[in-house]
Amino acid sequence: MSHHAVPAEHIPLTVYTTSINASRAVAAEIAALIRAKAATGSKCVLGLATGSTPVGVYNELIRLHREEGLSFANVVTFNLDEYFPMQPGDLQSYHRFMHEHLFDHVDVPSAAIHIPNGTLPIEQVDAFCRDYERKIAAVGGLDLQLLGIGRTGHVGFNEPGSGADSRTRLITLDKVTRLDAASDFFGEQYVPRRAITMGVGTILSAKKLIMMAFGEGKAPIVAKAVEGPVTAAVAASFLQQHANANVHLDAAAAAGLTRSRSPWLLGMATEWDAATVRRAVIWLAERVNKPILKLTDEDYNEHGLQDLLATLGGGAAYDINLEVFRALTRTITGWPGGKPEGRRKPGDIRRPGDDVFPKRVLIFSPHPDDDVISMGGTLIRLVDQGHEVHVAYQTSGNIAVFDADALRFADFAAEFNKLFGVASDGAAKLENHIEEFLRNKKPGQVDSPEIQKIKGLIRRGECRAAGRDCGVPVERLHFMDLPFYETGAVRKKPLGPDDVRLTVDLLNKIRPHQVYAAGDLSDPHGTHRVCLSAVFAAFEQSAESDWAKQCQVWLYRGAWQEWEPEKIEMAVPLSPQELMRKRSAVFKHQSQKDRAMFPGADAREFWQRAEDRNRDTAKTYDKLGLAEYEAIEGFVRWFPAWHGA
Repeated sequence: MSHHAVPAEHIPLTVYTTSINASRAVAAEIAALIRAKAATGSKCVLGLATGSTPVGVYNELIRLHREEGLSFANVVTFNLDEYFPMQPGDLQSYHRFMHEHLFDHVDVPSAAIHIPNGTLPIEQVDAFCRDYERKIAAVGGLDLQLLGIGRTGHVGFNEPGSGADSRTRLITLDKVTRLDAASDFFGEQYVPRRAITMGVGTILSAKKLIMMAFGEGKAPIVAKAVEGPVTAAVAASFLQQHANANVHLDAAAAAGLTRSRSPWLLGMATEWDAATVRRAVIWLAERVNKPILKLTDEDYNEHGLQDLLATLGGGAAYDINLEVFRALTRTITGWPGGKPEGRRKPGDIRRPGDDVFPKRVLIFSPHPDDDVISMGGTLIRLVDQGHEVHVAYQTSGNIAVFDADALRFADFAAEFNKLFGVASDGAAKLENHIEEFLRNKKPGQVDSPEIQKIKGLIRRGECRAAGRDCGVPVERLHFMDLPFYETGAVRKKPLGPDDVRLTVDLLNKIRPHQVYAAGDLSDPHGTHRVCLSAVFAAFEQSAESDWAKQCQVWLYRGAWQEWEPEKIEMAVPLSPQELMRKRSAVFKHQSQKDRAMFPGADAREFWQRAEDRNRDTAKTYDKLGLAEYEAIEGFVRWFPAWHGA
């Protein structure tokens, strides 16, 4: 945890190693405030937020209530916002969210709960908003307001252009906000265009503000809000003007801050370990647009790296340049599973685990297409080089299939049954159910179990087709269907013991020498985060297993972004032909082709994002002075806590 004052940051902030630690710290602060208020016989007025970010705080508050006697009897709550129109019982309702994630599990009085009303006639909304403000004032104002931050910089639903004096009102949602919410509503077209939100002025009137952000996807906007100018274009930047605002981040969300990107610019003492030196030299090379080996003493001195030059270079840059260049060169390998002794050439780099060949390799894919989108080239190369490659699809991906595809496959099954005389009363009833359910389905409604099954089967078929394209036998494709995912809705259950047990069982069955897992936390739906936690927990439980002690774990990133060059520890170059083979495998996932159900804010198709990202990584290596490749897939090594690395 890091919470020292940094000159570039205009809001005090704390960076935690994990989002769990951040959530516990914020929950402890809220609990202390509730107890302090109760001790004086006064009400504790909390402004609350929704979305995935505060869920960990609410989980910890529930635990404190159940296990440590934290009472909410003196608490009054006001929620930031609600979609308009929106029925309180709808799946996407913030009214429902708050009850499911907090209110139903603690003793807060129902009369003390206030949430904007999404059911009002439009002509009554203004009066409701004025009354909402009066109710906040009547209880003495907000003691503490909890906030997340959207990718447009919004707090609440205060989109770009919201002024510092804005109050609770009806607002039209930004296109980016609606795209980000599209997954919750099973399509952008179903996302309400408006919402009722507390204003920036309402938020700033709170006695204390706590803003939280987790994941790499929030890093750019966090940096703008914390280090940039105060501007209505980024509503969260107004927190800079509050006397008692704090920001709580995990390390990923802090990645865009100067303290993380280039701490040497802050005049702070820098510990020049190998990772920091590599980051600084790559940063400098990109800043001055030079290959690493062409960086000069003047480049270091003129861009804030005098201390590095004096400490490690003895006043001369070349030795530092050469060390970082060699380190980057060592990351490049065309043999991700290791090179067998018979194929070695003089000068080849010997890597850990090279003595085992061929290897058993297990690739974890959170969604049914992440394997080929994110590391398809490496997967194909592992197969071609003779390794025993297994792919574990951690979730069914059934919510990401369009209803039209389900109908199309159901029609095919019906015709198939009739053609080959295998129709039955049960099949006929199922056909009728599918037709009737989908015809009458409301926007955002959860599919019936039967339709969830059909959509899951569609994605399984696509996995088998992609596997055949990559040369992976069907018997080495493992469909885990982790229970946390199988809610039929975008909102999933927390990671549970069954999820971890299934992961441990598969690892023990395969006993892999290498494991690949999705290590990015930017997936807007949170599935990657939970799936990665399942893999980590499974390895922690496997500490005594012989296979685990010898197993290498490599983390790839998904469709959303690539590892930064200073973090990449294995770079697998792809030829133009291999990139085309990767594209072919991605195309086998036809339900996600042309238009995916949940594309995020990036309009490109997944294969386009992947190829552009792989080509950009290769261009980065080229600009740094390394060999020029068509594309590169990057990986970072992970070690369990018991490994001691």
